[in-house]
Amino acid sequence: MTKHIAIFASGSGSNAENIIRYFSNSSNVEVSLLICNKHNAYVLERVKKFDIETQIITREDFQKSEYVLSILKNKHIDFIVLAGFLLQIPLYITESYPKSIINIHPALLPRFGGKGMYGNNVHRAVIDAGETQTGITIHYINEHYDEGECISQYTCPVFPDDTPETVAARVHELEYKYYPQTIDLLLSSRNLET
Repeated sequence: MTKHIAIFASGSGSNAENIIRYFSNSSNVEVSLLICNKHNAYVLERVKKFDIETQIITREDFQKSEYVLSILKNKHIDFIVLAGFLLQIPLYITESYPKSIINIHPALLPRFGGKGMYGNNVHRAVIDAGETQTGITIHYINEHYDEGECISQYTCPVFPDDTPETVAARVHELEYKYYPQTIDLLLSSRNLET
């Protein structure tokens, strides 16, 4: 049975595009919906080349549970993937999709997580702390920023002369390789259970 994914994104959308490409020839998984909270986010440009419905949903829209849930239910969404989505996911969505919403964080949680810790903010904090290793954390979402159950972590080195941009490049490589693979493994195990 085909699993339908919704991607939630706020920014440039490189992870979203990578995930869409990864599943573009899959017979078991379909990216059916992109939800974005910014009308000028570059992710909207990136997905134009794919046949995927997009919806702009404001912070206020997120407070209307029936509105957002009806969009997800109408597209038969089974699984939600956050790809650079900066709004906190409301409790009514996490309760409607238990263990079915995942996020990727550009550091090794529980360190360097929480509100405001995204993009170069995270990489700068890692460098300032003198870390010799960083990486990504793929985790389930709950009602608190970056506190959901960890699914997997992958690491890369931090060198003494690194900048936030050089660390970001190394972390992006991990994201592009492991995020789609992890989604695939999670959904494949669910298909086996049904």
